[in-house]
Amino acid sequence: VKAMSISTIRKDDTVIVSSGANSGKTGKVLLVDRAKGRALVEGLNLVKKTLKKSQDNPQGGIVEKEAPLSVSSLMHYCPTCKKGVRIGRKRDGKKSRRYCRTDGCEHVFDG
Repeated sequence: VKAMSISTIRKDDTVIVSSGANSGKTGKVLLVDRAKGRALVEGLNLVKKTLKKSQDNPQGGIVEKEAPLSVSSLMHYCPTCKKGVRIGRKRDGKKSRRYCRTDGCEHVFDG
């Protein structure tokens, strides 16, 4: 598997799923695996996992947990535009800021 070059999606970003079974749903990114090009999004792509009985979980049972989604099917969610958007980068002094590229919006995603 080829490693991703630059991922614009980071932990704690709000994203919207653009394709697949979870299409149109939004959530917060919990974890990004750059090597595999996948991200874990809160409350999306839920799978059922069976748990063996243990001291922590004396009952055992079935638990729903998030499974990773491909980064290619995620877009940043702009709260101003209320939709999935592409982002650009602007230098602000020594810092680089990510912003919404929709005409007239320019919502800043970091800080």
